[in-house]
Amino acid sequence: MARTPVRRVRFADLTPAELYELLALRVRVFVVEQDCAYQELDGVDARAEHVWTRGPGGEMAAYLRVVDEGAGVTRLGRIVTAPEHRGTGAGTALMRAVMAGIDGPVVVGAQVQAQGFYERLGFAVSGPGYDEDGIPHVPMRRD
Repeated sequence: MARTPVRRVRFADLTPAELYELLALRVRVFVVEQDCAYQELDGVDARAEHVWTRGPGGEMAAYLRVVDEGAGVTRLGRIVTAPEHRGTGAGTALMRAVMAGIDGPVVVGAQVQAQGFYERLGFAVSGPGYDEDGIPHVPMRRD
């Protein structure tokens, strides 16, 4: 499945249409699909870089945000692939493209059901599991 090149934008440079699309995808998956009412708009977006690819019809296929945690550590979060693009490699390709440009450790808060996805990308569990909004998570790190 053809995808567009990776687009990486600071929050202030997002167009209103891009912001709407990325928030719509996040809410579609994290709130509606996962049946999890939580504060999706968490105040982190304004200090993050937003990265995505599009599918052949121009729709957002995969998305994540990049946050500098300080001390040389980068956090990737809100990692999501649109349901219709799962199994196409869209999420893996986006993760690889983003990580190729990061020097130093990368951390994620992984949903337990996606732990294998992150392990295949070189992440390892880095602490005890925890519950976030009723969904089991594990901290993971890639040095």
